Amino acid sequence: MIKTPKSEKRPSCRRELGDGLVLKTAASEADIERVAAFDGKVFGEESVGELCRRLFLYHPNTEYSDLIFVEDEKTGEVVSSLCLIPWQWRYEDITLKVGEMGIVGTLEPYRRRGLIRAQADYFKELLVERGFDLSNIQGIPYFYRQFGYEYSIPLNRGCHVELHQVPDLGKDETSCFSCRPETAADLPILKRLYDEASQDLAIHARRDDAIWQYLFEHAPATYTAYEGWTVEDANGRIAGYFYIQKHPFGEALTVWEASRLDYDAALAVLRHLKKLAIERSKPNIFLSLPANCALMQVARYHGAHDSGTYAWQIHIPDMARFLRTIGPVLEHRLAISPFAGLTEKVRISFYREAVQLHFTNGELTQVESLGFAEGAIHIPPRAAVPLVLGYRSREELRESWPDLNAPPKEAYLLDVLFPKMASHIYTIY
Repeated sequence: MIKTPKSEKRPSCRRELGDGLVLKTAASEADIERVAAFDGKVFGEESVGELCRRLFLYHPNTEYSDLIFVEDEKTGEVVSSLCLIPWQWRYEDITLKVGEMGIVGTLEPYRRRGLIRAQADYFKELLVERGFDLSNIQGIPYFYRQFGYEYSIPLNRGCHVELHQVPDLGKDETSCFSCRPETAADLPILKRLYDEASQDLAIHARRDDAIWQYLFEHAPATYTAYEGWTVEDANGRIAGYFYIQKHPFGEALTVWEASRLDYDAALAVLRHLKKLAIERSKPNIFLSLPANCALMQVARYHGAHDSGTYAWQIHIPDMARFLRTIGPVLEHRLAISPFAGLTEKVRISFYREAVQLHFTNGELTQVESLGFAEGAIHIPPRAAVPLVLGYRSREELRESWPDLNAPPKEAYLLDVLFPKMASHIYTIY
């Protein structure tokens, strides 16, 4: 059943761009079907169009007006589009409101005419208007830096496992674990296992019941389709799960989500993956998982090699607002540091703007936007996002940005407030 439009559904937008081109937002199911057909055409994949269609007809987080497109009114054709996909991420104990810029594309004859920029400008207006803490995009390399995005959360962290690296069971060995396809009846256990695994990540995506239902009912028909497997112990109890991508990049059998597993269960999963790879004529296994995931670590101990990582590109619309939001986390970090009980005004210059953090007895009482102002701490704007999201340490960032600098005390304080963090974002669609 197609979801009923929400009562608070925002009105559609219309903006003239000149030369018969008009920026619009979806106002009906017919608009969604038109943009879905466009996405299938521009990406050459019907499953991408189906992703758009299901996201905006069925996903619990979206509204019609989150789908943005440009129409050539001379022909009535959709010629460019992107969308806003709302998420919730956890930043340690804080819930962040996140708006993904997704499914971005333009027909070839209409490229290099500023259509993506016009839509991105409107998208950023929505981020501010609706109070999003940050925005993410998977995105092609470099392009989105022009819109203020910077690589700041691991994405597609890779580990290649050659089939010969996975040991077969010995002649007299038996495994205590087996793998079977997941079913809808497994959903309550999968939710629990996901939440447990998320505790190992300082930044991760929240999934409520409605999102799990969407993943089961609608994701299998889209570009993000997966094949779900549960891991059972000798007593038939579910001890874990893992997901295999149906539309991966490359030819490898690709695992893109896994729960916590103990050593024996992880080895049993690797053996099962090896079996599937052989049956499906796959050259090897690719694990796209958090660095601290047990399945990844067991594979490495058996000789698998790390092939590096891409990253989510992140934009923070309002740094002062973001720092206010994560204030309780900053207070906790201070409380367990040599700066416990800090009473001080800490000014940080991002060169184009500055913020001042007011600490009183270790409590963050105010975050003040100062506009253009000097400060003891200097952080280039592009270095700020990976720092505050724990993607890179201050010292690592200084290797690329020598103009990130601070006196000794303030440098130490920065390291306390913004340490490196374990992060990974599993999808909600």
